[in-house]
Amino acid sequence: MPQRFRANFINSLSGYKSANLIGTCDANRNTNLAIVSSVFHVGANPPLMGMLMRPHSVTRDTLSNIKEQGVYTINAVPVSMFEQAHQTSARYTPQQSEFDHCGFTPCWHGDFTAPFVAESPMRVALRVEDIQRLDANNTELVIGRIEQVWVDNNAVEDDGTVDISQLSLTCVSGLDTYHKVIPIAKMAYAKPDKMPTPIKLFNSDQ
Repeated sequence: MPQRFRANFINSLSGYKSANLIGTCDANRNTNLAIVSSVFHVGANPPLMGMLMRPHSVTRDTLSNIKEQGVYTINAVPVSMFEQAHQTSARYTPQQSEFDHCGFTPCWHGDFTAPFVAESPMRVALRVEDIQRLDANNTELVIGRIEQVWVDNNAVEDDGTVDISQLSLTCVSGLDTYHKVIPIAKMAYAKPDKMPTPIKLFNSDQ
């Protein structure tokens, strides 16, 4: 199987994934921004999120900054800026900030030393909790503890769920295909003695 075909095929098998911009900076406050589609939930108490980073066999500014500074941000990508977000995957030098070259605005909250994306409707500040190299392929697993979250209060439901559909976020499949998301239903907690029950139906035409 040709290498490029294999990469595209295998990357498509995991289906739709969230598209996020990882904001970091080095000791001299040179900012870096990289699109990542491997962010996932680890736990709510303590609040942890994880992401997989490709092997550090070549320069990876994002991973280097995370290891050096111990903090980073996860910024959800709005549909309106998927092209700019994709451009952050280009190989800029450490001195070339993707914020500047791709049309994003860095913003800073309090004394947190990693940059956020001002245009993102959901921004999360994390401090490194653990980094592990996976023997299977030398991929690095980064686990971060959530310290701060910025999201529109109107998108937070009474039970704490964030209604992602209100934020107009994009998702990604494969390496380079971006999608809009249409919610179908929110379901009640599943129990063995009860039939599946929708507690909220969404307008499929939105």
